[in-house]
Amino acid sequence: MTADAAVRPPRLSAPLRGILWMLGSAACFGFHGPIVRVLSYQLDPMVISFARSIFLLLLLSPFLIHTGWRSLATAQPVLMSVRGCLSAVSLMLMIYAQAYMPLARVTALTFTAPLFSTLGAALILRETVGAGRWAATLIGFAGTLVILQPGADTLEWLTLAPLGAALFISASNLTAKKLSSSNSANTVVAWLAIWSAGLTLVPALYVWNWPDLAGWGWIFALGCVTAGAHQCLVRSLTAADASAVMPYDYTRLLFTAAIGWYAYGEVPATTLWIGAAIIVGATFYTARRETRAARHA
Repeated sequence: MTADAAVRPPRLSAPLRGILWMLGSAACFGFHGPIVRVLSYQLDPMVISFARSIFLLLLLSPFLIHTGWRSLATAQPVLMSVRGCLSAVSLMLMIYAQAYMPLARVTALTFTAPLFSTLGAALILRETVGAGRWAATLIGFAGTLVILQPGADTLEWLTLAPLGAALFISASNLTAKKLSSSNSANTVVAWLAIWSAGLTLVPALYVWNWPDLAGWGWIFALGCVTAGAHQCLVRSLTAADASAVMPYDYTRLLFTAAIGWYAYGEVPATTLWIGAAIIVGATFYTARRETRAARHA
């Protein structure tokens, strides 16, 4: 054994690397809402949505310049455009909710996206959904009702924003599933970035104002945590199976709740933790069943 080999630290296993990358993604996403909240003191949520979309487009610009129009070549331009619209709407709803709602509540409600995906898979993609998966979906939505407390004085129309964002996220993911079979990931992301920048610009123009110097710094920070979250997410899914790492994505709620409590004094209600646990449990059960079914297919 050489001296270098003796001092070299042991290489982490693939599942452990995947988990660490997923925790990094969750931490980055945990800062997204608090930064949006800071920006909302001087910018409308629609302007923040446009700024984030432009940052994503700027990150992709070297790739687009290098490949030219070839990067946008696709046999499914309509479906690409539909997905871009769905993603833009989900982004605007998400940022609107993060600007005005308790941050942990927003995060917990967006966990319903996989449940909406189950409905979409059955109704739109005509996939066969078994009784167990339907039961888990219904239990998950019951967890949503625990958080919302329908009939209570705390129920607000604003809570429809994160639920709407989750609905559009699931629709976007289902569309991406159909596109990924015949298009590269770079092409799908490029179409999304262009449509998102264009569509978020329209409402932003009606409420436009320029940020101050500190605001530009927060916009840059928002772009960095967004890019960092997606980079960590991709690396996590590359290192290990999705079924092994995706449960750790739910630590977003812990990061968001901790930052929301420290920065804004937001203390999540007990019902939020109970409802979030029900949603996470139902989603995790569904993911495990799908993984086992795929292995035996």
